[in-house]
This record gives sequence, C-alpha cells and structure tokens, in this order.
Amino acid sequence: MELTDIIKGTEYELSLFSKDKISALKNRITERKTKKSIDYYITCLVRKKDIKLTPEETVRQLYLLVLTQDLGYPVSRIALEFEVTFGREKKRADIVVFDKQQTTSPYIIVELKKPKLKDGKEQLKSYCNATGAPIGVWSNGRQISYYHRKDPNYFEDLSMLPRADQKLSDILSERWKIADLIKKDKLVTERKSLKDLILEMEDEVLANAGVDVFEEVFKLIFTKLYDEMESGRKPDRNLEFRNYGDTETELASKIQSLFDEAKKKWKGVFDTNSQIALTPSHLSVCIASLQDVKLLNSNLDVVDEAFEYLINKSSKGEKGQYFTPRYVIDMCVRMLNPKADEKMIDTAAGSCGFPVHTIFYVWKNILKEKGIEASHLLTLEKKPAECTDYVNDNVFAIDFDEKAVRVARTLNLIAGDGQTNVLHMNTLDYEHWDLNLQNPTWRRVYSTGYDKLCDLRAEKNSNRDFTFDIVMANPPFAGDVKESRILAKYDLSRSVSLEKLKNAPQGATIAKGEPTFPEALANSGETVYQMADGTFRKTKLKQASNMSRDVLFVERNIDFLKPGGRMAIVLPQGRFNNSSDKALREYIADRCRILAVVGLHGNVFKPHTGTKTSVLFVQKWDDVLCPKVEDYNIFFATMQEPSKDNSGDKIYRNTTDEDGNNVPLLDTHGHLIVKHDLFNHDGLTQDGIAEAFAEFAKKEGLSFFADAPLTK
Repeated sequence: MELTDIIKGTEYELSLFSKDKISALKNRITERKTKKSIDYYITCLVRKKDIKLTPEETVRQLYLLVLTQDLGYPVSRIALEFEVTFGREKKRADIVVFDKQQTTSPYIIVELKKPKLKDGKEQLKSYCNATGAPIGVWSNGRQISYYHRKDPNYFEDLSMLPRADQKLSDILSERWKIADLIKKDKLVTERKSLKDLILEMEDEVLANAGVDVFEEVFKLIFTKLYDEMESGRKPDRNLEFRNYGDTETELASKIQSLFDEAKKKWKGVFDTNSQIALTPSHLSVCIASLQDVKLLNSNLDVVDEAFEYLINKSSKGEKGQYFTPRYVIDMCVRMLNPKADEKMIDTAAGSCGFPVHTIFYVWKNILKEKGIEASHLLTLEKKPAECTDYVNDNVFAIDFDEKAVRVARTLNLIAGDGQTNVLHMNTLDYEHWDLNLQNPTWRRVYSTGYDKLCDLRAEKNSNRDFTFDIVMANPPFAGDVKESRILAKYDLSRSVSLEKLKNAPQGATIAKGEPTFPEALANSGETVYQMADGTFRKTKLKQASNMSRDVLFVERNIDFLKPGGRMAIVLPQGRFNNSSDKALREYIADRCRILAVVGLHGNVFKPHTGTKTSVLFVQKWDDVLCPKVEDYNIFFATMQEPSKDNSGDKIYRNTTDEDGNNVPLLDTHGHLIVKHDLFNHDGLTQDGIAEAFAEFAKKEGLSFFADAPLTK
C-alpha cells in the first residue's frame, strides 16, 4: 500500500513532502480488515491513539513531521482539532501550535480541511481572527501558504515559518540576497504561479483599493525585476524589494525610490513623474506577496503568465488578440531556426513572446559557440557583447495596444540591457507611421528604434517593403478593417470576378482556363481567359469595403520579408480550407514556398477563445535561398496533446519517482512542464513536431537548416 492510494481521486497531494517523511509515515501504518474493505490506521504523535488515515489526515500527519522534525516544535506545544468559538458556533482548527510563553494562546494555526486555497484561506483567516494567532498556514500537500496576520483586514505572506528557536521578528527582519531568493523561491517551494499570487492580491486588497489593477501590479513587477537585476549583477547586495520589519510608511517610501531608479534605468515604460498609487497598507500586503518570488529566469515565463492574465483582463480579449502560449512560440522559433546575424520582427507583438523567445534561442547558440554554459539566470547575468548587440540591432516588434507595448518594452529592455526596438504603431497603417514623429512624447520614447527600422526598408522612402529574415506573428482574428484608405494599399482587399464576353477582342492574349487570384491581379486587361466550355472571360477587380485583419496581416508580413526570408503566422483553421479563402491561399503560394502547416489543439487559446487555429510556415521565393518550383513537399502535423483542459487551465506532465509514486515533472527551475507534443523540453520529454520538422527541413535542403547535419 502506498500513501498515494489513500489520497487518490481527491484534491490532496503529497508532492510537498520529502521521500523520507513519506517513507517514515508509511512505516507506521497498520491495517484493519473489515468485511467490505481494508482500513489504514496510524498512531498519532499528538493524540497518542490510533487514527484512521483519510486523505486530510495523511497530509496532517506528514505536516506534523515537518513541525516537529524540521522546525523543532515539541509535541507538548501542539494540539489537533482545536476548538475555535464563533459566538454560539464552534469549529475545529486542524493543527494549532501554542505560544512559547503564553502556553494557551495559539501562535500558529494550520488549515488542511479545505483543499482549495481560496476556501482554505478564508477558513484560516477566521480562525486567526477568532483566536488572535499571528501566523496561519494552509496546505493541500501540493501547495502551501504562510501568512502573517497584521490585523483582521490584512494577512501578509510570510517567507517561511519561524523555527521553535526563532521569533516571528527574526523571519521578518532577515536580510535576503539573490542567492536566498533562488533557494527559497515561492513559486518552487509553495508550488504557485505569479498569476495565483496576483489573484490572491486582488481578493485581499486590490479589488477594493480604488486603483487600476494593471498599472499598480505592473509597477510592482517592473520594480522587482529591477531589484533582481541589480542584485544578480552584485550578488552581495541586499534585495530592497522586501519588508525587513519596516513601518508601512517606511516601506512605501523605499519601494517608491526603487521604482524611481527602475524608471531611470528602463526609460519609456512609465512617465518620469509616475507614482505608486497604492496606500501604504495595501502596498505592504502586495510586497509581502511578491517579495519571495524569483521573476527572472532563463525564459521569463514567470512574468509572461502574469502579464498575459493582466492584459487579457484589461484589454486584449476585447480586440480579438490573445497571447500565444509560450510552448507554441518555442515550437515556431525552433522550426524557423533563427541565426545571430538575422533580423526578426513580430508585427502583432502583444507582450513580445516571439521576440523574447527568439532572443533566448539565439543567445543560447551564441553562448554554446563560445563554450559558455547558459545559466538558469540567463536574463540577469552579464553576457557577451554579441548577445546584447543582437537584441539592439536585430530584434524588432510592433503592436497597436499601448499596454502591451509597455509590457513588451520592459521584457526587451531587460534582454537588451536598456535598449529595445519595440514600437507603438499600427502595423497595417504604414502610410501614417511617419506622423508619429510629430508627437514629442512618442518621438522621445520610440524614435531610436524607429530609425533602426527605417534602415531596413527595401526602398528608401517607403514603409511598405522591408528586408527582414524572419517574421513571426499571431495577428488579431476578430474585427474587420473598414478604412478605405488602408484597404486600398492591400492586394488581398480586392476580389476578382469574371465577365463573360461574346468574343475575344482582336489582338488580345488568350489564356486557357480560369485565372488564379495573383494572375488576375497582374492582368492589366490584355489577357482574356477561355473557359472549358469555349466561352471567353475578362477579369474585373472589386475593392472590398471591409477585410479581416488576419488576412491583411498575411500580406503585410510577406512584405516585411526579404527574398528568401521566412515567416510563421497563427491563423484561424478556416483560412486553410474555406472555399471563400481560395484567393488568400493562391496569393501565399504565388509569393512563397509553403514549408509547413501545424494544426493546434482547440484548447490552446482557451479560456479566451475556442477558435481552432493552425500555424503557417512559409519562405519567400528567392533565386538563391529558395528557388521557385512548381512541385514540392510540405510538412503537415497536428498537435495531439491538448496542453489545456476545456476550461483553459494548463495540463502538466507527471513522472514517477524511485518508489513508483506519481509526481510532477519539473524543469531546471523547479517549475511544472506543460503536457504538449510540440517539441522536446530540455531532454526531459520526447521529441515532438519541431524535431520532426527539423529532420524534414534537412532532407529537403531548406536554406535555414542546410548547415545542420541529419541526426537520424
């Protein structure tokens, strides 16, 4: 019998506890057979009698081992099922540790009955308020939370529980360096996400604080990123984004000063006069929630998830533009195989997932060539000049959503050590780009990046065509473009009809069969088409009054590519098979070689949308890099693993430990790994679609994989 058998099918887990404790508890179990089943009992350390092991009791007995063995609390200071009075109502707290001096006063209360954090925290708060206990703990065996009860209204996160030989003030005043943050990162030790913590802060203070939640959380994350960056480069520096026992006013002043320093370092994200708007009391709670989280790692996925939640909540979903899951982005980057000397752009950047993950991919290859091992703190360590030069000179992004651009700039400013080419513009309305220069505020923030973008024009005075090696984008699906001025600039905003002729005009060029959309576009009237029934037709072009954004983005992105350049773009599945989109498919095939189509699972963009999508990969025809041929092979693949459930919650991979127990599979950061089949995750999972495409690309001799040897 395994302990996991007892908790099977419940919301309790045991992954929080060490193998030694699980083994020690297992060895104390006795069996009692009944007519219907076998029940399992254990002699309780505190109650000194046999107790039946339920899922909750299993977690409780394991946590008693933590309290007594790891933290040194004597059994004499611990009570179970402690009675808490609420007027006439009485409830029982799962575990209570009493104060060392006032031996009848609860010091720590542990809640295990409610295995969901929100429910458990409410129960815990009521127990702490009713008894005056200053410390509360909630756990379900997978996640754990520690709270300091400052007053009945505010419960602040604690980094850890004090040991029996420590005071609460020892924990609150302990100085932390970056090494301590790495070791005690709450996302690992408490198995939470930054999104979970933000949701907690919303419930606790932000919802009633009368502030813009996005703005205030963004300021705090921005400030904390700066604090981690400074300490990462000066390991002996004490982290400042912490409450070391400061008064609320002192803490507010300290955090505002740190925010001001961050604004100077990373210009153009916040106004120079911007202030943190949270009250000192609210700010204190938020700092306590965030201070034990390590935001910077090798891929910024921690920050990504939080910003995705905040921006989708505040604006993105309304515009039909949704953040691309980072595992989809990583697949695209691996399949396009960017090089350090190539220029890339994301034309609908959101929070800059494609550019940031391209940066990390190229950085790792640069470091590999130099024989430098990539650390899990890749984002905050000093890197070779080639790494920052790549960000400053070769990586670009454009988005029309101001909030998303500020997030994107933050992530790129970190990667580029204070430099970035993330621009706030409307990609489709390129004729009006230069008008932005008349706005002094825009010019001050974006002109340097815009000048670099202009240097990549195919023609000196035109913003239509560029010379990028790589374009990646997930353009907005919803909403049509209706401005005739913009539509007139796009071939794909036209439709073709065929007008019947009695006879072919004298001197006209006769072509057999119905023309393709590109042929009709190119026909200036000299060519007449003879149908299968012998009749003649001439082409007529009609300008549409509205057009889907994603269709225009396809054409716009191809214009960004130099000959031989390559693109990955996320599109609704219908674009690949609807009869009404035949012209779009013909247009793409005329200008590019279709490299691959990868069908994504219908849950990938949930909970924001259930639209079925695919990723299209193309390479622009070029005499040298991609010579035009009529017949060629195309790579097709379909994602089999959903990666999310029907509610849009991520599904994570599990593995088995030495004892055969089912445990979460963690990456090198101690973070959970999403269950997908798009690529091999750092050698921890099987090869996926990206690896299969790489083999295809080498066999086909595609230019961007031509120098890579066949591995199979």
